[in-house]
Amino acid sequence: MNAFQIFYRQIIELEGYKNVLTGLTNTALIAVFGLLVGLVLGCIFATCKILPQKSLVSKILSRFVDVYVAIFRGTPMVVQLLLIHFVIFPAIGIDIPSVAEATLAFGLNSAAYVSEIIRGGILSIDIGQTEAGRALGLNYFQTMVKIVLPQAIKNVIPTLGNEFIALLKETSVVSFIAVVDITKAFQNIANSTYEYMIPYIVLALVYLVLVLVVTGIIKLVERRLRASDKR
Repeated sequence: MNAFQIFYRQIIELEGYKNVLTGLTNTALIAVFGLLVGLVLGCIFATCKILPQKSLVSKILSRFVDVYVAIFRGTPMVVQLLLIHFVIFPAIGIDIPSVAEATLAFGLNSAAYVSEIIRGGILSIDIGQTEAGRALGLNYFQTMVKIVLPQAIKNVIPTLGNEFIALLKETSVVSFIAVVDITKAFQNIANSTYEYMIPYIVLALVYLVLVLVVTGIIKLVERRLRASDKR
């Protein structure tokens, strides 16, 4: 029995595809919701960073964001994942599914990167936009939410797309906390058959297809946004 036959038997006859589908679902959930968490927190953190440094509260918030970004960008994703699963959550008595833990960990990590991406996008918006909002009677936060942030996010869509792709590929470490992702699913197949070449080649192709799909969606969104700007 050659390598292809062994892989086919494991996937089809022994229903290994079910494990693969579970892993693919978990990978997608962690990446998508992780980015959403990161996007929400990132927008909040970016806003805190560009607050006028006129009060003690704004200065504290800015320093907090600086420390947060330094910690999450300065430590490996897998270390953050292990700390949340084995140290932080047990210490405070929180017990949630591992997929939810992984999603939160990836969201917190992504927030550090997204905050800097959004901050750059905000700084790229002409100051006249902010002044116009204030002239219309909007306060600082209303101006940010209704005028500045939508334009900033539109400007950084390609960079956010890159962050999502990086997040998607980084989910391969979630098996450290017993989550069955797409990598773990194919790893299980390889370990059970002692045939590693075909499973890992197929795994690489799966990731490639996922990244190509995400890239296509990002380009479609960019085209739609450009078309709306021309109207």
